[in-house]
Amino acid sequence: MLKRLLAGFSVYHLIIIALMAGLGVATKPIIVPLAHMITGPLYIPGGVIAGGFYMMWLILGAGLVKKRGTATLISTVQAIMMVSLGIYGTHGLVSFFTYIIPGLVVDTLLLFFKDPAKLAPCFLGGIVANLSGTFLVNIVFFRLPLIPLILALSSSSLSGGLGGIIAFNIIKQFSKFDLLET
Repeated sequence: MLKRLLAGFSVYHLIIIALMAGLGVATKPIIVPLAHMITGPLYIPGGVIAGGFYMMWLILGAGLVKKRGTATLISTVQAIMMVSLGIYGTHGLVSFFTYIIPGLVVDTLLLFFKDPAKLAPCFLGGIVANLSGTFLVNIVFFRLPLIPLILALSSSSLSGGLGGIIAFNIIKQFSKFDLLET
């Protein structure tokens, strides 16, 4: 079954997927403390802002590989890495689901776009990835009251959109220098 699932991906694509997953896991411990400095005084969970920048790797991978299911594969590899390396922090095994669902949401959104490497799908993909992650983590852990939840979801939309724009610009540079396999 796994072989059939991965049949549409070349070795090059699988390397990109693994690289994006690794970069997402590696950058999270750097980005989250920086975001806490901004969000702490506002009583907003730090992952709300930081999420836009570590969800960026899902969007970047989907835009570089341009195949259905790429974001889900990246998020699944991230989840496996987090759980197997024991760096799931305070979320425990629930991290597996909080990582995979944003990838599924991004892939569902990208079904409506012909080319995932354009600005609109990158921007919207960043928004839905971070919104879904923020909402899911809120349901499972934080259970914020309505007003702080609206503030958190608004902030996550902003940072997710910015992460999507950054991903789009990186994809554009890769395309400009013809560094992508077609």
